[in-house]
Amino acid sequence: MRAVTVTGPQGFDSIDIADLPMPTPGPGQLRVRVRANAVHPADLAAANGAFAHLTPPGERRVLGWDLAGTVDAVGSGVQRFQPGDEVVGLTFWLAAGAGVQAEYALLDESATALAPAGVDPILAATVPLNALTAAYALDLADLPAGATLAVVGAAGAVGGFAVQLATARGLRVVGVATAQDEQLVRDQGAVWFVDRSEPLAARIRALIGDGVDGLYDPALAGAAALAAVRDGGVYVNGYPVAPEPERGIRTEGVQVAADGVRLAELVGLVEQNRLRLRVAETYPLAEAATAYKRLAAGGVRGGIVLAG
Repeated sequence: MRAVTVTGPQGFDSIDIADLPMPTPGPGQLRVRVRANAVHPADLAAANGAFAHLTPPGERRVLGWDLAGTVDAVGSGVQRFQPGDEVVGLTFWLAAGAGVQAEYALLDESATALAPAGVDPILAATVPLNALTAAYALDLADLPAGATLAVVGAAGAVGGFAVQLATARGLRVVGVATAQDEQLVRDQGAVWFVDRSEPLAARIRALIGDGVDGLYDPALAGAAALAAVRDGGVYVNGYPVAPEPERGIRTEGVQVAADGVRLAELVGLVEQNRLRLRVAETYPLAEAATAYKRLAAGGVRGGIVLAG
C-alpha cells in the first residue's frame, strides 16, 4: 500500500510516497481503508524535523494524525465496529509510532467514531483533530454560559470549531481574524469581531471593558493575547505549554487525546448542523508534499485534505 512517509525529516521535499506492507489489526484495533486525511500544522512540523528525536535515525515513519474511511478488518475484542462501517478517527501521532496518511491505516477502537451520516469523507476528515482540540480547549477554559471568550485565529481550522462550540455552550465570542474573514467569523457565531492587524488587547478591552473572561489562542499570539484577558480570567494556549500566569490569570496549554467517545459527540453536532465543515483544497495522496507546501504558505480558508 502507498503511504506518506519521512525517513530523515528535513523539509517538505523529504516527504516520500512509499510502498509499505498492509498493516494487520491487533487486539482492539481496526484496519481502515482511508478515504481522506486532513493536513495539519503538526504534520508540517513533523516533516520539518520538529519531532525527529522521537524517531530512530533512518527509520521510516508514516505521517498523519486523523482520517475518514471505511473499516476493512477488525482485530480481536473489537465490539463497536465491523467491516463496512464508515468511520472517523485519530491517532496520537507523537506516541503511536505510525501515522494514518496511507491507503490503509490502523486505529484503536477507543479512538474511533462512526462518521457523520451523509457527509462526504473529505469534509468528515477535517473533524477529528481540529474539533477535538477545540473542545478540549473549551473544557480547560471551563467558562459558564454568558461569559466572554476571545478566539485568536477564529477563521482557522481549529479556531473556527472553537467559535462554533463556544457559541453552542452559550458563551459570547470575540472572533479575532483578518479583516476579509469577518463575515465568516460572525456566521460561525461570534458576537464581536476584531481585526488581528490592530492592537489586540486595546481593541478587545474597548469592546469588553476590563477584558474577556477567557481567551483561546490557537494562533499563538502570545503576550498580546494574554493582555486581553481580565484579571483573574483564563488563557488557553494553542500548544500544551502554558505561559507564566499573571494578574491572577489561570493559564493552560491544550493537549488533544485520541478520544472516540468525545469524537462521537462532535460527530453528532455535525449531523445536527451545529458544526459547519470547511475544505479549502483537496490533493491526491501522491501529491502530499504539494499539499504540505500549500498549507505552509498560509492564507488557507478551510482544511487541506488528501483524498483517494
